[in-house]
Amino acid sequence: MPVGEPFIPRDITVHLGRPEETANNVTVSFPDYIKNVVSSEIYPTWPENAIRANIYAIVSFALNRVYTEWYRSRGYPFDITNSTQFDQKYIYGREIFENVGQLVDELFNSYVRRQGNVEPLFTAFCNGTTVTCDGLSQWGTVPLAQQGMTPYEILTYYYGSNIDIVTNVPVMTNTPSYPGFDLRLGLSDDPVRTIQVQLNRISRNYPAIPKIGEAAGDFDYITQDAVIAFQEIFGLPATGIVNEATWYQISYIYTSVKNLAELNSEGLTQQDIEHTHTEDLHFGMQGKNIRALQYHLAVVGAYYAAIQPVEITGYFGEQTESSVKSLQQVFGLPVTGIVDFNTWSALYDAYLGILESIPLDTAVNDVVLYPGVVLREGTTSEYVRLMQQYLTYIHGTYPEVPTVNATGYFGPMTKTAVMAFQELFGYPKTGVVGAAVWNAIVSLYSDLKYGYDKQPFQAPGYTIA
Repeated sequence: MPVGEPFIPRDITVHLGRPEETANNVTVSFPDYIKNVVSSEIYPTWPENAIRANIYAIVSFALNRVYTEWYRSRGYPFDITNSTQFDQKYIYGREIFENVGQLVDELFNSYVRRQGNVEPLFTAFCNGTTVTCDGLSQWGTVPLAQQGMTPYEILTYYYGSNIDIVTNVPVMTNTPSYPGFDLRLGLSDDPVRTIQVQLNRISRNYPAIPKIGEAAGDFDYITQDAVIAFQEIFGLPATGIVNEATWYQISYIYTSVKNLAELNSEGLTQQDIEHTHTEDLHFGMQGKNIRALQYHLAVVGAYYAAIQPVEITGYFGEQTESSVKSLQQVFGLPVTGIVDFNTWSALYDAYLGILESIPLDTAVNDVVLYPGVVLREGTTSEYVRLMQQYLTYIHGTYPEVPTVNATGYFGPMTKTAVMAFQELFGYPKTGVVGAAVWNAIVSLYSDLKYGYDKQPFQAPGYTIA
């Protein structure tokens, strides 16, 4: 399903038949689609407030189909059908009533949602004469409007008082929710958080899927186990990698278990979607995400002679922009200097390739590259043992960072030491070690132990043209 706040799509693709039928698909502007449906579903002579209430319902229904990717998550190349058994009545090429067109132009970027929820409400409706349902009765809106009810009051009559009408919703080009690259072990990104949120909810209905815990956006071993379990349950290759097929199957099951495409939807809260918009990184930005970017650029740049080197400063300046452009040129991407999904994917894939080529025992001195796997409480690995050694050595100069036994198990004492390091050097106190924190720990360790600042990417041993 799409992530983040809903928006109005510029276009919508309509299947002129039942979902499984062979029929034409037509793509029209979203306002034109709404005008057609309203003109096909109701009468232009109805009271204006009745028409307005119906427009809100029709817009919300269509947006729910788009937002949940109800059909596209099942492999269909369209957003909605014109079958009234499943969706709304759309008659290709029909005439639009003038007053309906004017009202739709005013209201097409507004939708109904439950209070406290984010997604457009699945505003089920029926004509109220030959067909009745639990949602809005189209003919029933007429006497309510004649009684002087406002459009909002009419909607609350059918959908309950706990609804809002969201207005002035931005219009954007609709793009698939799949980020365009596979999610796998070691990746830290907002799309990872999206699937973690969804898998955690799905596991309530499918307890064989292990709970991931905090959806922090780090693709760790627990997340991989959850993905494998999901894939096994739903007949997908159990790779532990979220490719496009797995992404949309997760999306479809998540929508189903939360009833997002039903009137009795469990709903999406703001907490469910926050931080799920992937932010492009560009000139002028700063912070931990930029440091992580620069770390990966520095590693890859040490192995690819055509990729310009970069210092890890946490600020996206001219040097970082030049490095990004050189990477984009090497991998045949548009040379924009902006780190979008495709650029990050190319960078990360190159980084993983380097990791796979360097075993632990070839590290420079005893300083190793970030392993590509986020380390957190509960993790057991050789990389945890190394990090514990680094932190204990740092304690000799910075006693604020407590010593920790090099057991290879990331327990509460290790988390305390990591949080102390993060607090001392200005990182968020998460107790989680991603690329930026790993690099900061090993850089300080290298500087203290060897008397100079040898970054772990400065001695690659070979370069790739």
